[in-house]
Amino acid sequence: MKSIYDPGCRRCARLAAFLDSVRREQPSYFCKPVAPFGDPQASLLIVGLAPGMHGANRTGRPFTGDFAGILLYQTLHKFDLSNSPVSVSADDPLELIRARITNSVKCLPPQNKPLPVEVKECNLYLQAELAQSPEVRVILALGAIAHVAVLRAHGLRSGAYRFAHGAEHALSGGRVLLDSYHCSRYNTQTRRLTTPMFEAVVERAVALLDAPPQAASRR
Repeated sequence: MKSIYDPGCRRCARLAAFLDSVRREQPSYFCKPVAPFGDPQASLLIVGLAPGMHGANRTGRPFTGDFAGILLYQTLHKFDLSNSPVSVSADDPLELIRARITNSVKCLPPQNKPLPVEVKECNLYLQAELAQSPEVRVILALGAIAHVAVLRAHGLRSGAYRFAHGAEHALSGGRVLLDSYHCSRYNTQTRRLTTPMFEAVVERAVALLDAPPQAASRR
């Protein structure tokens, strides 16, 4: 069975070379593929884009140490999905409750922009994670790339499942794909994504988790 994470993965030559160069410049940084983080029995899986240069690529934990994690972890805490509103380092006491965070691409890409072939290559790990996580009922995709990656991992074409903030899509096995704009610095500072907008999506995710399976799958 395919592993959901390989700390020594070098399948994408461009990403491997870039990590090598960053490691030379920042020897204290994690600079490896970043593992999923959170509850191993999670019913909510949050899928991001890729590690940030000075966030997950530095700390080794998704959305930790960069701007994008501020809104994410504050919101998870507000809806009782974590025991703390901040994520500082991989060894702090933060724990997620009923939730796990992973990325479409496990390695830092240049300019935060993975190539389509890299997203496709890394999808093997997301496929394995979903296959080995039968408890996952709701998948929250942060951004269009994560949306497409989740569909690919389910063997679905993106054309029939349009990405839009707040959109819901029924997947096989009673799962629901829920979309949100990514909580990046750009999106929040330009107010493409506001705090109330993001909180509404996470609140909806929690409602879906708490609904009877047949009710969640009807939407």
